[in-house]
Amino acid sequence: MQSWNRQSWAVQWKALLLALLAVLVASCASTDEEEEGLPSGNRTEQAFYEAAQRQLRSSQWELAIKNLRALEDNFPFGNYAEQAQLELIYAYYRDYQNDAAISAADRFIRLHPQHRNVDYAYYMKGLASFTEGSGLFERFLPTDMTRRDPGSARESFAYFAQLMARYPDSRYAPDAQKRMIHLRNLLARYEIHVANYYFKRGAYLASANRGRFVVENFQQTPAVPDALAVMVQSYHLLDMSQLENTSLEVLRTNYPDHPAFNKDGSFNYKYYAGAKGRSLAHRMTLGLFEKSDPRGFDSREIYNAEYRPENAPLPPEL
Repeated sequence: MQSWNRQSWAVQWKALLLALLAVLVASCASTDEEEEGLPSGNRTEQAFYEAAQRQLRSSQWELAIKNLRALEDNFPFGNYAEQAQLELIYAYYRDYQNDAAISAADRFIRLHPQHRNVDYAYYMKGLASFTEGSGLFERFLPTDMTRRDPGSARESFAYFAQLMARYPDSRYAPDAQKRMIHLRNLLARYEIHVANYYFKRGAYLASANRGRFVVENFQQTPAVPDALAVMVQSYHLLDMSQLENTSLEVLRTNYPDHPAFNKDGSFNYKYYAGAKGRSLAHRMTLGLFEKSDPRGFDSREIYNAEYRPENAPLPPEL
């Protein structure tokens, strides 16, 4: 009899422990659901979608991504599946997960090539590439993006161009076109930075080639005046007088107010002296013990409205 009581007591304790464990698990599950923004125990497609919508509106990007992915995993053929895929692209982009945004856009295009909103996926690919490399530092402090690796800019330009070619009447086309103009200006200015670098190293032929590349491939960008000045200076240092005179005539005719011109209209060949204007110590130590650099060709504040200081005079009309 006493042995039976002990067995009964042990069974009751086990049942009590199991009940407590079940309550604990349910409590944890409820907590997880509340953290996800879902009503406790409600795992329907609509509940996932409505929770994601609330989180998108309140900029809770990580939670929105979690719920949108859960919706797609659990209801791949549901009523909200396609919309959730589009909103997942946006949530990744806003959470600065640009690679994930591009991958999600590629996946949507592959799965729904004829979808009425597929142009949005193309647009977001360009937008995500447009901001690729903009880390925490760049978000809060001004950074000269023209000095960064132009790979992301070229990729973004290609994506926007693809949108314009496929969907020229898209609602996103006007914004894409403006961004393409900005990217083209950025790529052209990058070439000028490289040309200035070659000047510092005394590589005048390489500098001239960069200037010519801008003139031939980035016409009507604000970098063209500096590209022509680069060519004039480079050909002068290379003793290529015919090419120098041709470049100088084009520069003087089209951009007479370029800062490389003296007041009397002559070209200032000391404006950027390059390696020939450096001291022997600078050339021998590659600038390690003499840090001062000559001015580079950079007339953005004159010819590019994006960099023009407030109240600065506009360039004269041609």
